[in-house]
Amino acid sequence: MKYIKLMKVDNSTLEKIAHLSRLYLDEKEEGKMLESLNEIVEWMDKLREVDTENVEPQTHMTREVNILREDKVIEHLPREQGLVNAPKHDGEYFRVPKVKE
Repeated sequence: MKYIKLMKVDNSTLEKIAHLSRLYLDEKEEGKMLESLNEIVEWMDKLREVDTENVEPQTHMTREVNILREDKVIEHLPREQGLVNAPKHDGEYFRVPKVKE
């Protein structure tokens, strides 16, 4: 199968990506980012050379199914014991500084 070579990322494309990502780059950062993005595009282009004709598509990296432990009800830590080392609490909950007004 013949593939079209992927395009290079130019300054215009980088500016669009930065705008959409809400990134603010100075000239030095733009140069590094442009170089990094083009390396990624080249790497992706290189992956096209891999023969995947007889490879089944996968949605997961392994064939493992539900490798998590079974949920079991166990004795929990009593509230009073959990609050013992809390710097601030009101007897029921941890008290923490407000992070949003």
